[in-house]
Amino acid sequence: MINGLEVIEVENITRRGSYLTDTGLGSWLFTTDHKRIGLLYLFTIIFFFSIAAVAAAAMRLNLLTPRGDLVQAETYNKLFTLHGVLMVWFFLIPSIPSVLGNFLVPLMIGARDLAFPKLNLLSWYLFVIGGLVALYALLVGGVDTGWTFYTPYSSTYSNTHVVIMALGIFISGFSSILTGLNFIATIHKMRAPGITWFRLRLFLWSLYATSVILVLATPVLAILLCLLAVERVFGVGVFNPALGGDPLLFQHLFWFYSHPAVYIMVLPGMGVVSELVSAFSRKRVFGYKFVAFASMAIALLGFLVWGHHMFVAGQSVYSAATFSILSYLVAVPSAIKVFNWTTTLYRGSIRLDTPMLYAVGFIGLFAAGGMTGLFLAALGIDVHVHDTYFVIAHFHYIMVGGMVTAFMGGLHFWWPKITGRLYPEFFGKLAAIIMFIGFNLTFFPQFLLGYLGMPRRYHAYPDQFQVYNVLSTAGASILGVGYLMPLIYLIWSVKYGKKAGPNPWDAKGFEWETDSPPPTHNFEVIPVQIEDPYNYPPIS
Repeated sequence: MINGLEVIEVENITRRGSYLTDTGLGSWLFTTDHKRIGLLYLFTIIFFFSIAAVAAAAMRLNLLTPRGDLVQAETYNKLFTLHGVLMVWFFLIPSIPSVLGNFLVPLMIGARDLAFPKLNLLSWYLFVIGGLVALYALLVGGVDTGWTFYTPYSSTYSNTHVVIMALGIFISGFSSILTGLNFIATIHKMRAPGITWFRLRLFLWSLYATSVILVLATPVLAILLCLLAVERVFGVGVFNPALGGDPLLFQHLFWFYSHPAVYIMVLPGMGVVSELVSAFSRKRVFGYKFVAFASMAIALLGFLVWGHHMFVAGQSVYSAATFSILSYLVAVPSAIKVFNWTTTLYRGSIRLDTPMLYAVGFIGLFAAGGMTGLFLAALGIDVHVHDTYFVIAHFHYIMVGGMVTAFMGGLHFWWPKITGRLYPEFFGKLAAIIMFIGFNLTFFPQFLLGYLGMPRRYHAYPDQFQVYNVLSTAGASILGVGYLMPLIYLIWSVKYGKKAGPNPWDAKGFEWETDSPPPTHNFEVIPVQIEDPYNYPPIS
C-alpha cells in the first residue's frame, strides 16, 4: 500500500524510460501517447495565443488616444475579429481539456492511455489544420465581422474572407467533438478498480461535463457555419432578409452553441481549482457531491440561457423574462462551487505556493465576473449596457481572468509531473501576483466605460473616456509581463530546474504515484482505489 493506494500487477511491462525519452520529430508527430499529444496541444495553443495577444496589444495601443491614431477603422475591425476567433476557438476552448485533460485523464483513472489513441492524434491534426486555415484568412486580408459573424453583414455584405475563416473554425470543431467523445468513453470504461463515480476526482467530473457540451453543442455551430457559407457563396436566403432569410435565426443558433461554449472554457478551470484548493489546504473538498453535481447542472442549464444575448434583438417580452430567470438559475451551481471552495479553505492548513495563488485569484476574478453577469441577466440593465465595454469586461473576467488563471494554476501544479523538474517558486509567485494586478487594471476600468456608455468594437471614442482607456492599456502592459514570465522560467526549468520527484506537493491521486515524468505506459502496475479522493489526514 502506497499513500493509501493499493496496487496490483496486471501485466509485465519492460521499463523504457519516460515518455520524453525519444526526442525524434517523427516520434512526436506520429505519437499516440496521450501525454505527448497533450504537449503538442500546449505548443500549438501558445502559438495561437501569441498571435491573439499581439492583436490585442495593437487594439489597446490604438485606444490610447480618442481618435484611434494607430490603425484605420477597417484594420481595427480585423484585429478584434482575429483576436476573438483565435482566443475563443484556438486557445480558450482547447487549453485545459486538450492540454491538461489529455495529459491527466488516463493518469487520474489509472489507465494506460485514452480509449481511442489514434483518434486523439487525429483531433490534434484537425485542430492544427483548422488554425492554419484561420490564419490563412488573416494572410490574404483578414475578416472584419467580429468573432460572432453576425448576419446579414457576414453572409452578404462583408468584402473580407469570411468563408475561409469559417472553414477553419468548422474543421477545428471536429477536433473538439473527437476530444469530447474520447474523454466520455475513457471515463466510462477505463477507470481502475475501485474508482466508482463518487470516487472520481472533481477535475474528471468537470471534464466529463465539458465533454457533454462539446459533443452536443459543437455540431450546431458546424451546421450554422455551413448555412453561412451557403448564403454567402450561393446566395440562398437563410439569414439575409433581402433574400427571404431571418437574421434572428443566426443569433439563436450561434448563441445556442456559444453560451454553452462559455462553460466549455470555465468548467475545466473549476475542476482545476477544486484540485488546487484541496491539495494546498490539505482537506477534502467540502460538499464533494454538490460540487460534482454542480458541474453537470452547469452543463445542462447552459443550454437553456442563450436568449439573454438577444434581449435587444426583438424577441418577445415573455421570452426575454424566461431567459432572464433561467440566467439567474444557472448562477446557482456556480455559486455552490465558490462557497464550497471557500468553506474548504476554512481552517485548512493552507500553503500559498504558486498554484494556490492562481487558485485564489481565480475565485476572486470568477466571482466578480459571475456577479456582473447577473447585471446582464436583468432586462433593464442589459438594455443599457448591451454592446458596451461592460460586456467586454464581464466575459473577460469569466473567460480570461477565470479560465486563463485556472490554466496557469493547473500548469504550475502539474508541471513537475509533466517535466520532472521544479520551477523557481519566487518567480512563479511574482508572476501570479503581476498577472492578477495587471488583469484587474486592464478590465475593471472597462466596467466603468461600459456603464458610462462607450460601445464596444469602436476604434475611436469621445475624449471623456480617455483616462479609463489609458488605465486599461497600462494594465494590459502589466498583464503581458505576467503572461511572459511563466513562458521564460518554465522553459528554463526543463533543463535547469531541480528534480521534482514523484510527488513534490504531497498531493493525493494516482498521477502522483508514478514517476515524474511518467513512464510511457503510465503505470507498471494498475493501481486500485481503496479510499475516497482527497482523503488527507486530519489537521491537528
